[in-house]
Amino acid sequence: MRAIHISTLDGPDAVEVVDIPEPSNASLVTIAVKAAGVAFPELLQTRGLYQVKPDLPFVPGAEVAGVVESAPEGSGFSPGDRVAALSLLGGFAEKAQAQVDLTFPLPDEVSFEEAASFTFNYATVYFALIERGGLAEGETVLVHGASGGIGTAAIQMAKAFGAGRVIGVVSTEAKGEIARSAGADEIVRADGFLESVGKASVDIVVDPVGGDRFTDSLRSLKEHGRLLVIGFTAGEIPTVKVNRLLLNNISVLGVGWGAYAMRRPGHVKKEWEAMLPHLRSGALSPVVGATHALDDAATALKSLEGRTVTGKVVLLP
Repeated sequence: MRAIHISTLDGPDAVEVVDIPEPSNASLVTIAVKAAGVAFPELLQTRGLYQVKPDLPFVPGAEVAGVVESAPEGSGFSPGDRVAALSLLGGFAEKAQAQVDLTFPLPDEVSFEEAASFTFNYATVYFALIERGGLAEGETVLVHGASGGIGTAAIQMAKAFGAGRVIGVVSTEAKGEIARSAGADEIVRADGFLESVGKASVDIVVDPVGGDRFTDSLRSLKEHGRLLVIGFTAGEIPTVKVNRLLLNNISVLGVGWGAYAMRRPGHVKKEWEAMLPHLRSGALSPVVGATHALDDAATALKSLEGRTVTGKVVLLP
């Protein structure tokens, strides 16, 4: 089968399209991949900068959607079933495998491209807002990077689970339109966002960006507010002067969904089941950005570097 190999740690331009044997672990669900999500961790993996460092060469790709080719007896899956799955590795290929508890029946109304854009981002955001952040009915949520895959997921998740007001922070007018279409009640520009939003005005900040806006994010929090640290797409990892936390009784919470969930078999399934009614209703509706053929994987990965991406980047093997 055709697949993408990371064989050196020289960045996205060094990824290769190769022919390799099909995966054959009979204890896993085998999936004919129709769409594979492309995320920031895969970009980091091309340089050996992600915490998961498989031996070279390897096939990246943590998230797929497709059709079951085979499944273990008693798994509940049969050939021909439409599924979404977390492959964790191996998803950038014509066929991939996933654990039974990380494979989920896909509603007919959800496309493969949407499904490949869903589990990784939306489960991360569910973990952030609901499990770590304790989102309460009527609270105000501010979302940085609001037009990206995590950002649009956070907007929709906040609205679906009861937020009273969601503010999207973006860098351009075009990105603002994407955030608004995802359900943001208000849009503000990243430069000077605190002046637009006001100090002590929001309950939760969702931050997949990091960088120099971090201190102003803390200033934007009300008493008992929570800043959810999801990532650092700006490149710079900010520091916290903890006196700010003490004086205002606010919290900074790390959101390490992958490491947490993978150590707890069945946890992602519980998250999926909690989100599924909202996926079926359309309240959670993944924003699919650019789609690329497998041969164009390098371009797909590089597109994540410039922070120009809107929605989720998807490969179509």
